[in-house]
Amino acid sequence: MMPAETLLRDMFYAAVAAANPDLVVPPHLPEKPEGRVIVLGAGKASAAMARAAEDKILQSWGLVPSGLVVTQYGAAVSCQHIEIVEANHPVPDANGMEAAERILAIADSADADDLVLFLVSGGGSSLLPLPGKGLTLDDKQAINKALLKSGAAIHEMNVVRKHLSAIKGGRLAAAAYPAKLVTLGISDVPGDDFGTIASGPTIADPSTVADAIDILGRYKISLPQHIANFLEQDSAETPDPSSVCFSNSQSTLVARPQASLEAAAEVAKQAGYTPLILGDAIEGEAQDVGLVMAGIAKQVRNYGQPAQPPLALISGGETTVSVNGPAGRGGRNTAFLLSFANAANDMPGISALACDTDGIDGTQDNAGALYLPGDIALGRQAGRRAIDDLSGFDSYSFFEAINRLVMTGPTLTNVNDLRVILIDPI
Repeated sequence: MMPAETLLRDMFYAAVAAANPDLVVPPHLPEKPEGRVIVLGAGKASAAMARAAEDKILQSWGLVPSGLVVTQYGAAVSCQHIEIVEANHPVPDANGMEAAERILAIADSADADDLVLFLVSGGGSSLLPLPGKGLTLDDKQAINKALLKSGAAIHEMNVVRKHLSAIKGGRLAAAAYPAKLVTLGISDVPGDDFGTIASGPTIADPSTVADAIDILGRYKISLPQHIANFLEQDSAETPDPSSVCFSNSQSTLVARPQASLEAAAEVAKQAGYTPLILGDAIEGEAQDVGLVMAGIAKQVRNYGQPAQPPLALISGGETTVSVNGPAGRGGRNTAFLLSFANAANDMPGISALACDTDGIDGTQDNAGALYLPGDIALGRQAGRRAIDDLSGFDSYSFFEAINRLVMTGPTLTNVNDLRVILIDPI
């Protein structure tokens, strides 16, 4: 059979390829408009999406698009007519705020005959940090950092972000009206909730300020008085879903996590494995999910249930890491994988990979890592103890020491995490 490491990597690359903007964007472009084509966007995949859209618009419509898209540092690609700006993720910076101001102004300039094409993917929320009136970028950064450390789920973080923003939660749609607004999205969120991707700048928001306040209280995030005062104002509420600003708007998801999991499953099947997709929206603490997955893998290895090896257990979604003390290096994927590896404890026939399809695990330079039987012992030989690195939130250092990090750089797409567990017969 194919070596486990080769198969794990091939499955990851297939998952990423299934969400390639060059493949998924052009088929979903709308009809040619009477007026201008204005391309706006935000997210880790937005620059690549803009290039794919621009190529199609130039070749098929004979129109010259204009516009502005903001992506994370390192993920820019060149376009002929659409401006690409880079900004910071996951903590917002001044470049992102300036880009958000310009995007809002460009949308506001659109006329009824124009088409505003908004291209959105994961990461867009941090890349469009336009504070509400009376708030500052420092305020947004502080709240964002607190949310990231709290262990809040992505949809909870975005409810808060929407109500502190001047562009999210449908506010960009309000600016673009009465132009025709078409949003194309690449989903990186559990459940493919369009309003959660980048905090839904063009999507009607059913949440309220009360929901945002409840989330902040639940995670014990204290607010400075001026932010608390802001949330008491009517302007903190997002546009009502029944607002006329959504009447000339449509949205389409062009890539979803499930499709990427299916692409990975097909690679496993061709290699002689039975693929089982456990879910595309698995959430929870990374270390807890790793522990549970290891228990399932050992059950299959020992008893052949729920299926006989060779078996590939495949899952997606977005786990969280709640840091409750001094931390080393590592994102949610290496945290999951080290917890899994520690529990699997070098059991023969069990190997695994956990990677973010955007190529960046948390704030590190790796997509994730892979684990092979014997790696816990290999770590000890390299001076690393898995249990210590788990408690010290230093999973990156463990996998770095044994040369198991997966390094891709930005992949120019983002359909959340891919976790694969291979269980081989012995």
